[in-house]
Amino acid sequence: MDSKPDAEAAPSAQSAEDDLAAREAAYEKFVWDNLRRNYAGHYLHGMLGMTGFRLVNAPTFLPAYLHMVSGSNAVVGLGLALQQVGGVISPIFGATKIEHRKKVMPAAVWMGSLGRLAILGMGISGWLLKDQPLVIALLFFMLMFGVFMGAQRVVFNLLMSKVIPISRRGRLQAWRNATGGLIAAILAWVAGKYFIGPNLFGNGYSTTFVFAFVLTSLGLWALQVLMKEPEPPTTRPQARFRDRLREFPSLIRQDRAYGFFLLVQMLATSARMASPFYILYVGQKVGLDGPTLGLLSLAYLGADTASNLIWGYLGDKTGFRLVLLLSVAGWIGSTVLLMNIHDVVAMFLAFAGLGASQAGYMMAANTMILEFGSREDLPMRIAVSATAESITATLGPLVGGQVADAFGYNVVFGASLGFLAAAFLILLSAVRDPRAV
Repeated sequence: MDSKPDAEAAPSAQSAEDDLAAREAAYEKFVWDNLRRNYAGHYLHGMLGMTGFRLVNAPTFLPAYLHMVSGSNAVVGLGLALQQVGGVISPIFGATKIEHRKKVMPAAVWMGSLGRLAILGMGISGWLLKDQPLVIALLFFMLMFGVFMGAQRVVFNLLMSKVIPISRRGRLQAWRNATGGLIAAILAWVAGKYFIGPNLFGNGYSTTFVFAFVLTSLGLWALQVLMKEPEPPTTRPQARFRDRLREFPSLIRQDRAYGFFLLVQMLATSARMASPFYILYVGQKVGLDGPTLGLLSLAYLGADTASNLIWGYLGDKTGFRLVLLLSVAGWIGSTVLLMNIHDVVAMFLAFAGLGASQAGYMMAANTMILEFGSREDLPMRIAVSATAESITATLGPLVGGQVADAFGYNVVFGASLGFLAAAFLILLSAVRDPRAV
């Protein structure tokens, strides 16, 4: 009596498997058929977007501006901490809003646009406000920038994983970061010499930030126009925010290598507690004016540009674990150089090393996270990493500012070196390359 239902169930299960296989094949075909168009869209978005974002995120312009208007290391640390606070919860919120959706580009446009408006707010504030109201406005817009960039990170990484095959991601990031970095390096020098030095339009920093807003907005527009997004064969069912939070421990436990990778991310992000104080340390040792600020920004962003080509192709060839190891080692060496040799040439080399190393770290961390675990859990896995990084990145600059005021920059740099050394040892001993599995 039961044999007939069993006989019917078997073909039904086989039919479901065949249907899933057909949808997977159609998805793969869509990706390759539209690769050239999607590659161009992501390239232009990354090139123009990162050009503008680097002007804001480089450890030169914004820390120097905030220090100039506030006169306090603690306020500089607070600003960087608020930027990271914004990224603590927003990645998880963003992931819960998109992980069940077939297409996520509309959400990407909204989140990206709001983040860019925060940059515009920083620029306009400098023209309209001064003294304490200006400091408060800058802190507010740094918080908002962090909120929307945290959510955007999840969405745009997911978009790249959907339309760029794993074998092409390194070179895409290499070329978009290299060309974007080249433009950013030139613009950094131009901004230091021609915007900030002569205080163009009454506030050179405001001019720089508004220019960054225009560039990043052009990048988002290019992606929206060019990209064709596929519908994945499977997605997770929609879940409540608090239910997904409860699943965090199991998401980490199910992949031991990912758990250690997450720890490496948190340690490396903690090491960035020193980043806003690199340029202030230079000012203390050799003095700081517009041309020097532009020169060191050129070193940082120029090395970022050149190294991206090496990091991207090396990562595609060997996997990004090696890139992560080399970049953390370079970060350590550059910090030691900055601390011990106090002339302009050595500081130029130190900033170049920091730019190259942090570029390698960012590329490796952002790419490796796409390669652990299942596709359905990818949005939340990106969110877990972004949230974990943001927590440590929030505490780092906040503590760093207080420590810098109380004990000096060398103690902050020493703590940063300790975090980097721990990250290097864990990466070397406990994190496997997900491509090697």
